[in-house]
Amino acid sequence: MKSAVETLNPTRVRLTVEVPFEELKPSLDAAYKKINQQVSLPGFRKGKVPARVIDQRFGRGAVLEEAVNDALPKFYTEAVNEGELNPLGQPEVDITELKDGELLTFTAEVDVRPALEIPDYSGIEVTVDAVEVTDEDVEKSVEQLRERFATTTPVERAAAEGDIVTVDLEAKVDGEVLEDGVAKGVDYTIGSGQLLDGIDEAVTGLAAGGTATFTSELKGGSAEGKEAEVKVDVTAVKSRELPALDDEFAQLASEFDTLEELRADSRERLARMKKFDQATQAQEKVLEELLKLVEVPMPEKLLEDEINTRKHNLEHHQLGQMGLTLEKYLELQGKSAEEFDAELKEQAEKGIRTQFVLDEIVNKEKLSVGQDELTEHLMRRAQTSGMSPDQFAQAVVEQGQVPMLVGEVARGKALATVVEAATVKDSNGEVVNLDEEDETEAAAETVEAAEETKEA
Repeated sequence: MKSAVETLNPTRVRLTVEVPFEELKPSLDAAYKKINQQVSLPGFRKGKVPARVIDQRFGRGAVLEEAVNDALPKFYTEAVNEGELNPLGQPEVDITELKDGELLTFTAEVDVRPALEIPDYSGIEVTVDAVEVTDEDVEKSVEQLRERFATTTPVERAAAEGDIVTVDLEAKVDGEVLEDGVAKGVDYTIGSGQLLDGIDEAVTGLAAGGTATFTSELKGGSAEGKEAEVKVDVTAVKSRELPALDDEFAQLASEFDTLEELRADSRERLARMKKFDQATQAQEKVLEELLKLVEVPMPEKLLEDEINTRKHNLEHHQLGQMGLTLEKYLELQGKSAEEFDAELKEQAEKGIRTQFVLDEIVNKEKLSVGQDELTEHLMRRAQTSGMSPDQFAQAVVEQGQVPMLVGEVARGKALATVVEAATVKDSNGEVVNLDEEDETEAAAETVEAAEETKEA
């Protein structure tokens, strides 16, 4: 076999492959054997029909076609390896010559991973938010915990802000009660803004047994977006009582004996969260700066496939689960179809460029992935998927996605390497030394977010 590579552009090549006919013999033998198993001819036992009879009855062309289809993947792979190419996607194959007994010639056009020059990235500088936990942050955290331990008590008085009212609702559009416009026994906290616009004003001041009507734009259902006349009947009013902020509350809500210990723990936890957020911010900003340094030719077919996949996932997975069409989603987002397509293209390009650049750094820095690192990544991915680690691991193996996970970990390590070489300062001008564990985990999440075949 002989092959030649013609570079069509930085991301696409054409392979021309010549195969001497004798190298087709294993595939020809396999073709005759396959046809033998599929046909029955009088006078011959099944599987024992001679080749010359198969040629006479079914035509030599049918045998050649079967043999060539069987052999093409093997010769294409040999040509790719010989040319030291990194193909992306499936090739477009064209058989240019087939001389029985002499020669097979074919061409294969395919996108390839472009050669990239990675410049010195140690000069990258980024600024991130300083880690600051205020007393207000701590009190807000403690107050949220306090809310979880609130108790409710029925009261015989008019409802006020903060009370919980139990209501029956009936919505009419153009004087007709909607089939899906009736709800009974709904608990609503006045002032939460979690139901219909106008309901707070309608129920404030009503005691159990009170009724009011108000007009509101429906946020869902069969008449979504339409103005409806809503009747609300209050069937019960309950006051919410928060526990006193004291040591007894700390003992009730946590493992701590005193309120001060609870506050100190909240401060530490908030600091850890903000530190991780800081690491994530550093990764994102360093990645942006890194991508500015590298010129990445974009394979058109790969980009087209990536855009289509992201759009399909958005339409048929996420939006489908929410009961939204793409048109309704764009309406809610306040975007035109043209703006959406432009954003999707930009996201897809960034994902491809991120993968190419970080893969090049993996090779340049000779980064490898250990079993412990892969296991840790698998556990984290299992958490976000809602599956158990065993289930997720089984699915990954069955779908042949282990190399994909290894690539994710390696690219996360590549980004962490770049961040280590960069200068990261906080908004106070202080140099930030990122925690290694936070840095590694944040890098993996940043890479996944950039490369994600868009589901959101």
